[in-house]
Amino acid sequence: MTFIGIVYRTLLIYLSVLFVMRLMGKREVGQLSTFDLVVAIMIAEVAVFPLEDLAVPLYAGLVPMLVLVSAEVLLSYLCLKFKALRRIVDGCPSVLIFRGEIMDREMRRQRYNINDLMGQLREKNVFNISDVEYAILETTGELTVMVKSTKRPVTLEDLNITPSHEVIPVPLVLDGEVIQENLDYLNLSHSWLEGEFKKRNLTVKDALYAGMDSQGNLFISKKQARDRNKEIILT
Repeated sequence: MTFIGIVYRTLLIYLSVLFVMRLMGKREVGQLSTFDLVVAIMIAEVAVFPLEDLAVPLYAGLVPMLVLVSAEVLLSYLCLKFKALRRIVDGCPSVLIFRGEIMDREMRRQRYNINDLMGQLREKNVFNISDVEYAILETTGELTVMVKSTKRPVTLEDLNITPSHEVIPVPLVLDGEVIQENLDYLNLSHSWLEGEFKKRNLTVKDALYAGMDSQGNLFISKKQARDRNKEIILT
C-alpha cells in the first residue's frame, strides 16, 4: 500500500472513532459505567485492526464499531424505559458512610478499602472522616460526599441575605474578534465596545478575551507580548 493510502486509512479510522464516540453521547464520555467502559475498550481494539494489518479491509474495522455503538445506543435507550434493566447494566449507588458511621460490610462487598475512601474524600477537600455525614459510591466510581451541617461553609441563605439574580458572564471578544451575536443579545453596539476599549487605551485587537458579567462590568484580558524575559517558568 502506498504512503497516501496509509494516511487515508488512518484518517478514516480516526474520524470514524470520533463519529461513533459522538454517537454514544456526552454521558458516556463524561461518566463511564462498566458497560460504557467495555464498549469504549472494544471500539479502540477494533479500530486498530485495519491499521496493524494493511491486508485487513477497512470494513472489517468500521462495521464492528458501528455494531458496538448501535448496541450501546439501543441499550441506553432501553435503560431509560426499564428500571430493572438499568439496575442490571449500571448497578446501584452504594452508601459507604451513613449518618457518620462507616459501612464496613458495604465496603467489603464493593472491595473498597479505607485507603480508597480516605483518598477520594481528600479529592473532595474533606480530610477528616468524622466530618462526613454521608458518602455514596456512585455507579461511575465517583464518591459523592455530604459533610455534617456543622462543618459546611456558611451560605447567604444562612445569613438571611438574598443576592441579586446572577447570570453567566457573556463573552464579547475572543482572540481579538468581536462576537456580534452577544453584543446584539445585550443590546450593545460595536461603537460602545470600541469606546470602552479606548477608555483603557486599548483596541479590540489587543484583547484575548473580553466579557460582561451580570453586574454590567466589562472585564478585558490583554494579549501578552512575546517577551521571553517576562515569561514565568515553572519547574
